[in-house]
Amino acid sequence: MGAMVDNKRPEAGAKAAAEPGAARSRIVFVTGLSGAGKISALKAFEDLGYEAVDNLPISLIGGLLNLDAIAGRGLAVGIDVRTRDFDVDAILERLDSLRALDRFDVHLLYLDCDDDVLQRRFAASRRRHPLAQDRPVADGIARERVVSAGLHRRADAVIDTSSLTLGALRALLADRFALALRDVLDLFVVSFSYGHGLPREADLVFDARFLRNPHYEPALKDLTGCDAVVGGHIAGDPAFDRFFDTLCAMLEDLLPRFEAEGKAYLTIALGCTGGRHRSVYVAERLAAWLSGIGRKVHLRHRDLGRPVAD
Repeated sequence: MGAMVDNKRPEAGAKAAAEPGAARSRIVFVTGLSGAGKISALKAFEDLGYEAVDNLPISLIGGLLNLDAIAGRGLAVGIDVRTRDFDVDAILERLDSLRALDRFDVHLLYLDCDDDVLQRRFAASRRRHPLAQDRPVADGIARERVVSAGLHRRADAVIDTSSLTLGALRALLADRFALALRDVLDLFVVSFSYGHGLPREADLVFDARFLRNPHYEPALKDLTGCDAVVGGHIAGDPAFDRFFDTLCAMLEDLLPRFEAEGKAYLTIALGCTGGRHRSVYVAERLAAWLSGIGRKVHLRHRDLGRPVAD
């Protein structure tokens, strides 16, 4: 287990409280499943102006934080099962200790991915899984999920890279971790198909499958929820107005409470059968409403370009 930081006594070189007006240094611990994109994420953080370090032993993190070079900047630290002295409890204790210091703004990012996608990535790279050197890749993935479960539960942000292009991943990281200071809750609205599974990063999930389905209208089937005629068809459902008004009223009450708890990011997911019509339209309407009340919102249609799952 790596050396721990005493919550009551700051590490050498670190002050218990930042100087008045001093910029806080943001630290993002990047972890998750092997093959889920940690290296690509760290490169993206470098492009965002962070100093990026991969697989630094937990016991040496304190020394890195003493460098004046990161003052007012960002630091992205890659940690996974390959890291020497890897221990989930040690990592979480280190995280909590750093959060007790006013000079740091600390985040834990977990990269997740579907098992079958991970297996394809390992096959394409012809690399062995770090936890399955002499066993099938699937065994290593299963073991790593168990080993890293504590990090997944404590993560401030979870990004599922299963269907993300490199460009999309970089855009998500730029949205969530740009070095400009955030004073308000960042909202992410995502539509999805239940056939392709729930978004792993979702904090709140709403099911739109009870609404009138344009899929069964020949003139609408090949369109999407972004098309006005499709939106009109869905909004014409007698249940739509009450559903949408209730959703907005609930979020109007919940969002200040999430902010009061110190949450920096909130992902709201809307799902339907194919991820092309109802969920897309509701997500578009919700993002527009959130923006209209002054909220910062990012919109993504996860499955809009994917075939409908059986």
